Amino acid sequence: MTYTVAVRELCEFTAKQGDLDLRFTPAPTALEGIAGHAVAASRRGAGYRAEVSLSGSYQSLRVRGRADGYDPAQQRIDEVKTFKGRLDRQPASHRHLHWAQAKVYGWLLCEQEQLEQIGVALVYLDVGTQQETLFTERCSADDLRQHFETQCQRFIAWAEQQVAHRAARDTALNALAFPFGGFRTGQRPLAEAVYKAAVAGRCLLAQAPTGIGKTMGTLFPLLKAAPAQRIDKVFFLAAKTSGRQMALDALARLPDSAPALPLRVLELVARDKACEHPDKACHGESCPLARGFYDRLPAARAAAVATTMEGKNVPALQQARVREVALQHDICPYYLSQELARWADVVVGDYNYYFDLGGLLHGLAQANQWRTALLVDEAHNLVERGRKMFTAELHPAALAQARSSPTAAQHAPVKKALDKVRRAWVALDKAHPAPYTVLEAFPDKLLAALQQCTTTLTEHFTEHPTEPDGALQTFYFDALHLQRMADLLDAHSMVDITQASATHQRTFKPGDSVVCIRNVVPAPFLQPRLAAAHTSTLFSATLQPARYYADLLGLPDDHVWVDVESPFAAHQLQVQVARHISTRYPHRAASLTPIAALMAQQFRARPGNYLAFFSSYDYLQQAATLFAQQHPDVPYWCQSRRMLEGEQREFLGRFTDSSQGIAFAVLGGAFAEGIDLPGKRLIGAFLATLGLPQLNPVNEQIRERMQALFGAGYDYTYLYPGLQKVVQAAGRVIRTPSDEGVVHLMDDRFAQAQVRALLPTWWRVD
Repeated sequence: MTYTVAVRELCEFTAKQGDLDLRFTPAPTALEGIAGHAVAASRRGAGYRAEVSLSGSYQSLRVRGRADGYDPAQQRIDEVKTFKGRLDRQPASHRHLHWAQAKVYGWLLCEQEQLEQIGVALVYLDVGTQQETLFTERCSADDLRQHFETQCQRFIAWAEQQVAHRAARDTALNALAFPFGGFRTGQRPLAEAVYKAAVAGRCLLAQAPTGIGKTMGTLFPLLKAAPAQRIDKVFFLAAKTSGRQMALDALARLPDSAPALPLRVLELVARDKACEHPDKACHGESCPLARGFYDRLPAARAAAVATTMEGKNVPALQQARVREVALQHDICPYYLSQELARWADVVVGDYNYYFDLGGLLHGLAQANQWRTALLVDEAHNLVERGRKMFTAELHPAALAQARSSPTAAQHAPVKKALDKVRRAWVALDKAHPAPYTVLEAFPDKLLAALQQCTTTLTEHFTEHPTEPDGALQTFYFDALHLQRMADLLDAHSMVDITQASATHQRTFKPGDSVVCIRNVVPAPFLQPRLAAAHTSTLFSATLQPARYYADLLGLPDDHVWVDVESPFAAHQLQVQVARHISTRYPHRAASLTPIAALMAQQFRARPGNYLAFFSSYDYLQQAATLFAQQHPDVPYWCQSRRMLEGEQREFLGRFTDSSQGIAFAVLGGAFAEGIDLPGKRLIGAFLATLGLPQLNPVNEQIRERMQALFGAGYDYTYLYPGLQKVVQAAGRVIRTPSDEGVVHLMDDRFAQAQVRALLPTWWRVD
């Protein structure tokens, strides 16, 4: 069996050396890089060939790639690298890697064209000045062949191991049996839909009720389909830590039915959770785990993929194990995990690792031409998360801190550029003094000032790479992100200005507004990422109506929709509407007494553990205070603002099989989804809200945009997102086929036909 590797990936594996060095130095954007390559090609002669596809083999290894250019007249192959700043400050390790790549291309071209020798050139193009710096070597074909074979020899043992691993993995997956003996009700139809979507190479949107085992019901069929569909990687993408953990737990059960399954499962976590030295910078002169990182990486990588879990042949690459291996080899755990993403079979991580504009997993998949499969857990969250990824904001405090930074005080060009941004910002606010304003386009003068400022800051950071300035870099990155989103601005986003006086009780002051490019429809950004995968399944208990999610998430026109029948019977969940209560904002004060009375009545009729959900912390506190006064005999506890993970565990720890009480929580918060309290740990829920987003100028503008795009402004902005949160929260009550409980919907609007139509069909609402 042949193992195929890209030239860039081969050389990054074999030729990287020295320290991990992530000191910030401005680099060209992808668009600047493409434009720079085009400039370099345009300067060559008429017979110049750009983007030359090449491939070659060594034993069982096939190497392929695309050389930047070849000049037949000079018999010279070019490796073009764009850069910003001073080339004389380029680390020697970078130049070493670039030469390794260029010479591999040189051999592949010699072999293809039957050349005895060739010129190999590194072409460095400064995207700011458009000036080129050329380094050339005249190389014989024999020397280039030896270089090529040396790189291949360093890689081939790993490649052969990968081939053997893949063959063993696929053989074991073909024989894999469902680890629980039998499917739960509803789990089999879900699994069949996932499998068929993988075979057909399509996108599946699956609504499946809470409690049927969606995680295993999606992972198992996708892994079964992997061998025949030649799937290289499965990416399980979750919105929250709880979703990642459920996936890891499910994957850990697979060895029960396939002890010899060599499935490499990697967990990716956020940098701040994996960093061993948060007080140090990411380079060898500061952090000991960055020093010599690439020199020690091969041994650490080999140890990581060879590790076993519980004595079984199942590589365990969860956070704790990766950290253990990394520290044994004195390298950074976070960046070891990123390197291991190349060699894992299943990667479990947050949405942003694939869907963000700079998503690691998507970038690796494109570079290596992997055939990937996506599982998007709790996909209803991807709407809001997608909006946040593609929204850019400028806050006045960030600019103020940058202007008062030591760098601005010491370097006049920096101070001048920041002051120009401030003047443009003040002028914008004076022209739009209203508390909230939506603009038709991003203001030209502010954009020009930002562009000039980022150019100045780029030059400064390039000239002073050893002078870090956190405040200045923060503003710089915010400004760059905003400029990028301004370049991509279309009907999917809107530009708005919110004056500080609109959110704080103070006098309007020009220059203190928040300037925002606000994404409303993430579909145009998510659609290419979904299309890049061989198959994708987006699943959740609340994806109703399907059209709403298809529109906002950018699902392909031929996507498949499945609504899995619930395994639960109506008699298991008593759903009651409190028609005598209104939780509309003007009625909040009047609603507190009847809400407290209803909760106490239910608790006394059936003592046990309950969750009570409210639309805001203020509403929650008012209700809890009154409830404690009127019913002091009933135990209760409350969610607080910005709870730490330990406090969240303590909150959930009070739900036991023998405890009793009512927990007050915020709808849409940490306890409204993704938690599992089966049996007597939770027997009921109260929902004192429809979950509708707040009526404010921003949401009203979103409603207008949704009306223009989809013809359903109110539903897309308020009703569907609100009811999705309600159904998720109520879904905490019934978790297993033996659970029974009660849900009180405490608002008269739950009796409306339009609202009832969005509730689960198996509910019998009284």
